[in-house]
Amino acid sequence: MENTNKRYWRGLEELRNDESFVKNASSEFGEAPAQNQYENLLDGSGTHRRDFLKVLGFGMAAVSLAACETPVKKAIPYVNKPEGEFPTIANWYASTYMEGGDYASILVKTREGRPVKIEGNALSTISTGTSARVQASLLGLYDNEKLRGPKKGDDTKVSWDTVDKEIQDQLNQIAASGGAIRIVSPTIVSPSTKAVIADFTTKFPTTRHIMYDANSSYAIVRANELSFGKAVFPSYDFSKAKVIVGIDADFLGSWVMADGFASQYAETRRLSSGKDGKKEMSRHYQFETRLSLTGSNADYRGAVKPSEIGAVVTNLYNKVASKLGGTSITASALQVPNLDKAAADLIAAKGQAIVVCGINDPAVQTVVNGLNALLGSYGSTIDLDTPLNLRQGNDVLMNEFIDEVKGGKVAGVIIYGANPVYDHPRGAELAAALPKVKLGISFSHRADETSSLVKYICPAPHYLESWNDAEPKAGLFSLAQPTISLIFNTRQAQASLLKWAGRPFDFHEYVKAYWRSNVFAQGGTGDFEKFWIQSLHDGVFQGTRAAGTGATFAGNIAEAAAAVGRGAKAGSGIELALYENVAIGTGAFANNPWLQELPDPVTKATWDNHACVSQKTATDLGVVQGDVVKVEAKGKSVELPILIQPGQPNGTVAVSIGYGREKSGKSGDGVGKNVYPFATINAGFVSLYPGEATITKTGEFREIAQTQTHDTVMGRKSVLQETILSKFQKDPLAGRFVPKVETSEGAVDATDLTLWNGHKYKNHSWGMVIDLNSCVGCGSCVVSCISENNIPVVGRQEVINRREMHWMRIDRYYSSDAEVGDYKAMEIASQNPDVTFQPMLCQHCNNAPCETVCPVLATTHSSEGLNQMTYNRCVGTRYCANNCPYKVRRFNWFKYFDNDNFDYNFNNDLGKMAINPDVTVRSRGVIEKCSMCVQRIQEGKLTARKERRRVADGEIITACAQSCPTNAITFGDMNDPESRISQVLEEEREGRAFHMLEEINTRPQVAYLTKVRNKDVETSKQPA
Repeated sequence: MENTNKRYWRGLEELRNDESFVKNASSEFGEAPAQNQYENLLDGSGTHRRDFLKVLGFGMAAVSLAACETPVKKAIPYVNKPEGEFPTIANWYASTYMEGGDYASILVKTREGRPVKIEGNALSTISTGTSARVQASLLGLYDNEKLRGPKKGDDTKVSWDTVDKEIQDQLNQIAASGGAIRIVSPTIVSPSTKAVIADFTTKFPTTRHIMYDANSSYAIVRANELSFGKAVFPSYDFSKAKVIVGIDADFLGSWVMADGFASQYAETRRLSSGKDGKKEMSRHYQFETRLSLTGSNADYRGAVKPSEIGAVVTNLYNKVASKLGGTSITASALQVPNLDKAAADLIAAKGQAIVVCGINDPAVQTVVNGLNALLGSYGSTIDLDTPLNLRQGNDVLMNEFIDEVKGGKVAGVIIYGANPVYDHPRGAELAAALPKVKLGISFSHRADETSSLVKYICPAPHYLESWNDAEPKAGLFSLAQPTISLIFNTRQAQASLLKWAGRPFDFHEYVKAYWRSNVFAQGGTGDFEKFWIQSLHDGVFQGTRAAGTGATFAGNIAEAAAAVGRGAKAGSGIELALYENVAIGTGAFANNPWLQELPDPVTKATWDNHACVSQKTATDLGVVQGDVVKVEAKGKSVELPILIQPGQPNGTVAVSIGYGREKSGKSGDGVGKNVYPFATINAGFVSLYPGEATITKTGEFREIAQTQTHDTVMGRKSVLQETILSKFQKDPLAGRFVPKVETSEGAVDATDLTLWNGHKYKNHSWGMVIDLNSCVGCGSCVVSCISENNIPVVGRQEVINRREMHWMRIDRYYSSDAEVGDYKAMEIASQNPDVTFQPMLCQHCNNAPCETVCPVLATTHSSEGLNQMTYNRCVGTRYCANNCPYKVRRFNWFKYFDNDNFDYNFNNDLGKMAINPDVTVRSRGVIEKCSMCVQRIQEGKLTARKERRRVADGEIITACAQSCPTNAITFGDMNDPESRISQVLEEEREGRAFHMLEEINTRPQVAYLTKVRNKDVETSKQPA
């Protein structure tokens, strides 16, 4: 009989019967690894495998699994399972984020011993939600380019014992000879850390602590000292204001405590269409140079040159003073739209008004103080008795320090969390003088622009590896605790200072002792140990407030006004304005690729800074967007691409600080240009308005990486719907667009016609409502989604190629002055447009076009209203992306992990530790999109099932909704009549609720609430 058994082989090795194949044929897993193979899991960290595993447990194995490295041949088990650790079960720790004066009380999610997500702490009264920077700070923990241990000169193998002995000896010598020692840091909000510095100063009495802020607000502190005798930065409460006037203060974006201010601000903008719902909202005026995030949200905005901002303040003061009995002051003649209207509204809202100004000029701030005093804002919307501690930098002392170093008067410099060589206007002077200082020490985690110039770098760990505390606001405390064991051979800066001072250097015990002596007495009850544990659990503690002493304005406003007039030097040239970017900030986060790829909320540009000018200014200069120009001012110059920015006043150019790093790391080095050297020092105060600049063409062109290139929505009412407050008060349906379709029987609602059979949801129906009045466009939700769902970074060129991978985007739309129907003209934004932000994600359509066209059923509909993606079934036809009217699907063009072309966090073992093990890391050739955080939904359902109950409302929340500082996103079960989302939809169904592109009847699970502006009349012809 014929032999029909065919022979198959697994490879040529088996066919040839190679010796190596025969040797390993019976071994399923191959040869055992050498004993030292895993000694240094983190590329030379020096962390012993067993010690590391005791803390991380299955963490690294989870990284390997999540990164889709198949087949997995070795799973690394716990050596000794840490107490309280259970595989697949998350632990949460309350902690505190504080970087350079920025603050947030947070909760940190850890899986198998490694932090994987950050959320806001709902128990905090000062910060709700989180900013984009707070969300992205997680990635900084896993930065593979940080120092592994102390560094002496070029020696990275030096031991802590050697460094400590040498530094102590030199400090003692300096102190014995009376040499000056200086500690330079940004604002420190930790009272325990300040106590450590005080102890260090006791040991070395010639020490002086100098704090400075890269984006300084020292003028406000100084003006309050002159006006009220209190050198403090006040607490502002926007939630109590009916009228808000912002003058060059981006309080929703990058000014002081933006996420906290945004939360307060949103409360004044929230509306309800219900019968007894809230029908009143604040009115917001903004006067500024560049179109900021705050200006984009204003009801009325005036575009002014930097030289005119002081005159705006003095003129506004006079207009208010003339009606409220104040004395008139000197003010330059100025015509600014809506200034009279702002004054009238401020007067009408006396006692419930607030004026904030971001100019770092004490004279201007003194006039602002006088204006707020006339309006009765102190004790109402402004509190001087419980000040914010987030801006304590002193520009004058910082300038004196640089003069001292240049003069050879400083023997020892300790750089604590600062980088003045990069982010101070006099950085070049300091760079030349710092190497000449006898003893230079830095606590930086890398050899950055400043640290590379000192002899010793004693790297401090990431804040998620550290103990600390904070007092962001007088009487309000929070704690920070380590959420992972030290990854590298680092040591907290506080411990180093204590050790060098000859004191016990266990900083955890120091913080605990400080709280026992100083915080427990401020309202702590019972046993201190119980109080300490409860405070650690909650993360925050509200101490007793000292009785207020009131605030009586006593500033010399006439002298201040005269100084404002002298400082205004308007010229005929182009004026330069520097500003802080919402994502990159002052540059400390330049090496964070999540933030580099986060689009600027207004320009929508990434991976660069630009010369932003108005269309008229660009025309006058003969340049178009992308043309590289040389910007020159004060004898310095940089070359930047032009970006046409609506809302920019003519005759000005705006450039973002925070770019142009040289020693930050792979993601930050060489990105953009450093413009800090353009900033000037006026009477000791840092100014981001250098004056006039010249702009000349270079003949080069650089394409700008923007995630959104069109400006307006060209009159498509079904995309954005808006109205004004007076119309909404009369009719909750004002601004709503209800599309009709003509049929043989007449016009019918578009939703009445369908080709789909529909879906029945017997259990849950998950949905989302996004309030366009509450959304300020900050981008926190975007970075939160990146962190939760393992979204890769693709880099500048791929953004230019329109291949960004963000599952969620925030579309920014401008209004147009064109006539309806003139679509070419309607694509051009107004010179000073109204702006609307619209978060856009997968709409989870009930009638989903993507599902209809998928040939392999990779995208299907769940029984709970979700549009699902099965990655291992997707073959990448992209039919679904082509058929999606919302363009929210992303195609993986490349393998983004373990790929040197995308050398970001997915390209090294340490960076992969940021991966959420609950979410698959997608490989090349598949479509991906928002899943409504289905992993969170499933976890919540399983928890409820184990407890034999239904899921409670608010128990499951998507990453974007949880991070939003303004609570603009409501997520929940629409089948639960008691849920918050059901209540909102019930109130707004015959009011502000609408579905985007309703005329195509996709019936999304995501609804939006109409944008309402508090304007007297509609000033734009087309909706934003």
